[in-house]
Formats: sequence, structure tokens, C-alpha cells
Amino acid sequence: MKPGVILYRSIPDDLRARLEQHFTVTAFDGLPSTDHPVLQQTEGLIGSSANVTREFLAHLPRLRAVSTISVGYDNIDVTALSEKGVVLMHTPTVLTETVADAVITLMLMTARRTVEVAERVKAGEWQDSIDSGWFGVDMHHKTIGILGMGRIGLAVAQRAHFGFSMPVLYNARHHHQEAETRFSARYCELDTLLAESDFLCITLPLTEQTYHLINREKLAKMKPSAILINIGRGPVVDEQALIEALTNGTLLAAGLDVFEQEPLPTDSPLLKLSNVVALPHIGSATHETRYGMAACAVDNLIAALSGNVKENCVNPQVLK
Repeated sequence: MKPGVILYRSIPDDLRARLEQHFTVTAFDGLPSTDHPVLQQTEGLIGSSANVTREFLAHLPRLRAVSTISVGYDNIDVTALSEKGVVLMHTPTVLTETVADAVITLMLMTARRTVEVAERVKAGEWQDSIDSGWFGVDMHHKTIGILGMGRIGLAVAQRAHFGFSMPVLYNARHHHQEAETRFSARYCELDTLLAESDFLCITLPLTEQTYHLINREKLAKMKPSAILINIGRGPVVDEQALIEALTNGTLLAAGLDVFEQEPLPTDSPLLKLSNVVALPHIGSATHETRYGMAACAVDNLIAALSGNVKENCVNPQVLK
């Protein structure tokens, strides 16, 4: 008898067919209610975005593996999974290049004010040669500070160094020899990174240590001409403090793909600021990358439930 699996996010038909070759699949739009009888026989979960809590997990007595179609897993109670001996799988490598492209996109959009000036053109304001009120700032040869030098940070550094001749600073838990060798990146303490960066690019995951890491005090250390880019996790930045900095001119602009609350509330002050580019968490949102992520998650679940995990495991201690 095939193991029972809950699919709680739509995936391409061919990938679902691959799942069904190995498992008995029950599909839902989001996680089912805790009283649904299918939970009693479920050995695997695969999907994204939903909150997999300790309370929900208590209703899955046979669960052995969770495969999230994402690199981040802050919406999943990893501690509760590990206590139950449940493997958590994710997709850390598939989206690297696409997310790095999105970082550069946000940098250019904020520096050149493309959203703002495009809207002004549509509103009929372009009636003569433009003056300095339409100008942006250069990106090339400016200093980029990368907060978090993982796969995405490294890919951003590559683009910044070779594509835009930008000096690269970074702050991370450890020195990154590859970044220093290939891109002449310089490791520095966080306060130095903030003070010297023209573009601060945040690629950090959300943890207890990174929650509101960039707060009012840290934002005050940045140049008034600096631009903040966040494509990591929204709560790494104190959003209210960021709004204040953008409003009072202590920060030039921000390009944001992630927010403290998602979807971003329609009454958010961020949406009223002309110096903010707000995107709907599209860092990995290309057809090619999202397909690759789903395919990786399917393979991850097959590996986990067959006892053949070799990579992409968040809590490998449960495999011992």
C-alpha cells in the first residue's frame, strides 16, 4: 500500500502524476482542518505558504516527512517536527539565480525611480524636457553591502561586482572565502556595513536572532543617500522604523519584496511613499523557477519517505 500524502499547494500535472506513482495523494487548497479523517493516515506533507504548527502536527500520528516548496521555513515549527522525528525538506538551490536577479531589479528600480516616473508619464506630467525632479541616482560603482552571504548573497555579489563594478561589503556569521576571492568582498561588522553601504541588500532568513535586526537604531547609522533592499524576510526589518526613516529623509529609498505582514495591507503607509518600490514576494516567481522548486520538493518527499535523503534536509539529526 502506498504511503498517504497531503498535497496542500497546486503543482503542475506532470509533477502531481510523479507523486501519485509513489503515494496515495489527497489534494487540498491549503492545509485541511484538524478533524479531517485523512490526517490519521498521512505520512507526508508537501506544499508551501501555510503555517505548519505544533497544534496541527498533533493530529498527524503517522507523519514522517514534510516537503516545503520553498527555501524558507519560518512558517513551519521545526522544533515540533524534530521532536516527532519528522524530516523537513526544502528547496535551497533552485531559486538562487532568479532571486539574485530580483535583487538587482529592485536596486535599479529604486535607484532610477522607474515606478514613480513611469506613473508620472501615465498621468500626463511629461510635458517638457525633464528636470532634476525626475532624476535618480547611479548604481554602478556604488558600494553594495550584503547582509547574509549565503547562496543568494553570493549570486548578488557576482552580479554587483562584474555587472556594475560595485565594491562589495558583507556581514555574515562566518567569513566567506569564495566571496572574498572571486569578488574582492570585504567582511565587516554590521555597523560598518550600514555606515559605508550605498545599497544595503538583506538576504537573511527569519530567526530569533534576525527578527527586527534592522531597527530604528541601525537605520540611523545608514547614509541619508542609501537605499535598502529586502528580499530575505519582512520581519528582519522593523517596518515602522523603516517607514519613519523613509518619511523623514534619513534613508533615500527602499525596494521591498517581503513584509512583516503578507499580503501587504492596502492601508500600509509604505504604499503611500513615492520612494518605496513594493513587490508581492516575487523573488522566485518565474515559471521556470517555480516549476523547478516544485520538482525539487517532489523529489525531496520521495527521498524522505523512501529513507534515501542525501541533501536538502533542514533537520538531519532526525535521520540518525
